Amino acid sequence: MLRLAVTGANGFLGWHVRVLARVLGWPEPVLIDRADLSDESRLAARLDGVDRVLHLAGVNRGNPVDVAAGNVELAAALVRGLRRCATAPATVVFANSVQAGNGTPYGDSKAVAAATLMAARPDLVDLRLPNLYGEHGRAYHNSVVATFCRLLAEGHVPEVQEDRAMALAHVTDAAALLLGVPAGGSWDPELPMLHLGVADLAERLTGWADTYRTGEIPPLADRHDMRLFNTYRSHCFPAHYPIPLARRADERGELVETVRMHGGTGQTFCSTTRPGATRGEHFHLVKMERFVVLRGTAEISLRRVGDDRVLRFAVSGREPVIVDMPTMWAHKLVNTGTEDLVTLFWTNELFDPARPDTYREPVEADRAAPVAVPA
Repeated sequence: MLRLAVTGANGFLGWHVRVLARVLGWPEPVLIDRADLSDESRLAARLDGVDRVLHLAGVNRGNPVDVAAGNVELAAALVRGLRRCATAPATVVFANSVQAGNGTPYGDSKAVAAATLMAARPDLVDLRLPNLYGEHGRAYHNSVVATFCRLLAEGHVPEVQEDRAMALAHVTDAAALLLGVPAGGSWDPELPMLHLGVADLAERLTGWADTYRTGEIPPLADRHDMRLFNTYRSHCFPAHYPIPLARRADERGELVETVRMHGGTGQTFCSTTRPGATRGEHFHLVKMERFVVLRGTAEISLRRVGDDRVLRFAVSGREPVIVDMPTMWAHKLVNTGTEDLVTLFWTNELFDPARPDTYREPVEADRAAPVAVPA
């Protein structure tokens, strides 16, 4: 287990790095903020003796002069702190960009920042990351993927101003590369790329949004489709849930159609839960999981990993609804009634004990580091 220090820890990439470090069972990272970077003595104290420093902080939007100056100054500030450490960090990693040195204010400033860090740490691990996509990216800021997902989640239609080819990596894979960990069941530091055009992205996401509006699962052909769909779902949550289900009744009884998946694999199981008992208390990195209460009453509660706010949904078998668990949100179900609760659970993939993609984490109270658990 490595002791980490992270600049830019509250950004898109920084949050995913922290989630993966938590999955790995590492101690909570030392979070380096702008106040630390502006005080070299304070920064040196916070960096002293850590195993690995990840420099993720940067400026990629705004006035070109501010973008250029900001990236260089952030690197220079980190160097000043590193030079004052009594025990220098073992490894310093820079989240550079494939755009470094491309003649733009952003690209050239990233190249200068790398050179600044390298002058102080010739052993710098300089990683030139491609464009990234993934859950909870900021629309109009992190990527066109986040922007299109937000537009669709709000009921708008993405407009393609310029179609161009793109090569994208999922942010969890980039986090694994930055942390220096080998491939796992839900991450790959080799950065497998998603290749598509802007128009293709808009068409694919729009089709998925149309299908998912009523809770139907669109065809998801591969790993990137699943992660791209999870990215879209992250922009839908929590405003689009619960999703109501139609009940059909005749003299024989009632029928509720809980899952319609257009292609692909999946696994469905039903459980009873005693009054007051809890199921869940875990999160997933990739797996999609659906809860549908068929009999009884329950509360489904969720908390985004690293955050404190808990969201709650009161659900009942009298009016069945869909609540799909967003990736990287701890979730649980509690029977709030006086009789056994009957719940249908569905996941998009067959359970694999070797790669469960399930990490224990309480939704509330004391939050110990997660560990992989069986279903």
